[in-house]
Amino acid sequence: MKRELTVISESCRVLRFYNEDKAAATFEEPVTKEYIQMHFVLREQAHFLYNQGSYQLDGTEDQVLLLFNTQKELPIHLVLDPGGWVLSLLVTIEQLHSWFSNEASLIPFFEGASHDKKYYSQDEIRPALSIPLNQLMQFGLHPSVETLYFKAKVQEILALYFNRTEEADLERCPYLADDENIRKIRKAKDLLIAQMNEPPTLEGLAEEIDLPVGRLKEGFKQLYGDSVFGFLLDYKLDFARKLLLSKSYSVGEVAAKVGYSTSSHFIAAFKKKFGVTPKKYLGDSSR
Repeated sequence: MKRELTVISESCRVLRFYNEDKAAATFEEPVTKEYIQMHFVLREQAHFLYNQGSYQLDGTEDQVLLLFNTQKELPIHLVLDPGGWVLSLLVTIEQLHSWFSNEASLIPFFEGASHDKKYYSQDEIRPALSIPLNQLMQFGLHPSVETLYFKAKVQEILALYFNRTEEADLERCPYLADDENIRKIRKAKDLLIAQMNEPPTLEGLAEEIDLPVGRLKEGFKQLYGDSVFGFLLDYKLDFARKLLLSKSYSVGEVAAKVGYSTSSHFIAAFKKKFGVTPKKYLGDSSR
């Protein structure tokens, strides 16, 4: 498991959580009352425990949870499923207000006296948000520009999050084209998963979602951090790992379920990704 912190300023921090382990991982982070918390669940599921575990919020893949409570501190206690990714944005109400001072009416907890109370919401991550979020999760620029890059991306994320395009005039909406293309790429991902035993060709997939092959490849890499079939391979092996852990199927049955014609090819691919054979993996997991 891995936790990475980027401090943009005293009033704004970005946390990135990656669980690369076989089991659920726990992360804890102190957060004081003046911070708004935004948790973006990008892969698998995340479970947030508050009030010494008496209150739990569950976030599934492609969901965002927003919390703000001036009455009590809400330190992060995150339990993240294997393979999970979460990006958490912590920003003070003063900082957020300074960025949105002319458009404060867009933000629910700026209205009236609600800033003295508490606010909670749970929504789907809209397509346009996926790109800057995944760019931050896979940040690969020189460390000298990290703070500048993160500040720009955080402001982009906030602008897209609070921009309620569903109620806007679609012809004037600046994000419409991006949203439509990203919806198509997400559809491509869903089609790959649904047909993972006999996946379509790249050309067939592009035709089915009505995008040029080049745009599909570029968009898929940007959105999911991998090539189309690199993503599919990782998904199949992660799905196979879960089937093995259920102890309901033999290695041969799992290989067939994820589209391998022979067990030997499956075992070789599994070992390359996880470093052990399926049987050895099961043995290690039972300890």
